[in-house]
Amino acid sequence: MPDITALIEQNRSGKAVGLPCFCTANEQVLHAAMQFSAANSVPVVIEATCNQVNQDGGYTGLSAAGYADWIHTLADRYGVAREDLVLGGDHLGPNPWRHLPASEAMAKAETLVRDYAAAGFRKIHLDASMACGEEPTPSFETVAERAARLCRIAEDAAPAPDELFYIIGTEVPIPGGETDDMDELTVTSVERFQQTIDTHRDAFNRLGLDDVWPRIVSVVTQPGVDFSHTAVHRFKPEEAAELSSAILKTDGLAFEAHSTDYQPTDALSELVANHFFFLKVGPELTFRMREAMFALAAMEQILEVGHPSDLIAVIDRAMDDDPSNWTAYYQGDPGAVSLLRHYSYSDRIRYYWTVPQVKQAVGRLLSNLQSDPLSETIISQYFSAREFGNLSASPTQLVADHINLCVARYYSACGY
Repeated sequence: MPDITALIEQNRSGKAVGLPCFCTANEQVLHAAMQFSAANSVPVVIEATCNQVNQDGGYTGLSAAGYADWIHTLADRYGVAREDLVLGGDHLGPNPWRHLPASEAMAKAETLVRDYAAAGFRKIHLDASMACGEEPTPSFETVAERAARLCRIAEDAAPAPDELFYIIGTEVPIPGGETDDMDELTVTSVERFQQTIDTHRDAFNRLGLDDVWPRIVSVVTQPGVDFSHTAVHRFKPEEAAELSSAILKTDGLAFEAHSTDYQPTDALSELVANHFFFLKVGPELTFRMREAMFALAAMEQILEVGHPSDLIAVIDRAMDDDPSNWTAYYQGDPGAVSLLRHYSYSDRIRYYWTVPQVKQAVGRLLSNLQSDPLSETIISQYFSAREFGNLSASPTQLVADHINLCVARYYSACGY
């Protein structure tokens, strides 16, 4: 495992070093990220959220152990060294069960964290910030007390607890993203940041977790970045300057930034320079994958294959049959909603790639384009980021390379 503590100390000392965290359960994205890691000998952090993967299956149908086994199989397939692979759990807490009374939701959260730790996840984001049942918004003290309880569970369940490291805090949208366009974002105040630190340290001490505190390496705060369906709020270093300086007053800590998707690469670099060591990215990865699939679908139409996949039509039917993953997010007249369903930054299509009919259509699309060598002139039309002389590629590789436009820029911003 990369020496996270040493890397964070380099960051705190002013070196432009960070670590991308790829938060996804998308098969195509995972293949691409593993391929990139192996080809460039860089560490890779793969994260699952509490909504994606949990004891009830999440929306992927996977348990923590099942997800971990899958990731390890992919890593072995591509030759990613185990020491270069870190599994992370994002927003581990009661969020998937927040409709339940707090006692029941926290019991579920304890099982969740136990399962992640036992399965070998080492980067653990403890997030008990959400209200459960009919309770009011929990206080800093309550959030910290619940996080400490979950930490105790993780320590007891992990096969090698000394290898665990923890992220605390929230200050970001709930897992799943924004439901509408953003208002002006408010950077986390130094006061709120310090309250998070103080209340968590006190809660950990009360549970006898003093020895664990040095393995809390990062705090999630809002640096002033986010995206909605149609807009991206760019990082402005001057607005986060006070917060950025505050982290240096507490030994061993750096920030974790969520929702950094679609930030310009120079903005990502500025985040790293301001001690946002962990850069989380999710929807941008599947947005790139969707771009590539739509481009292949257009190529399939040009080639007039005998049994076309009709991929986009199949996706639309799947979204119509189960609108639960997008209707609360997309508003407007039918034309506007149709555009958002296909092209929004929030990329609600990402929930449909595992629908059996969609998965079958993807397989047919790739098979149709794999059967004959693709014309380089047609590839160039739809994948113009590729250099001349490097146009020949299989459809599967075209998808992976397009996803890795995102992966590569995150590593670049993190100093690789």
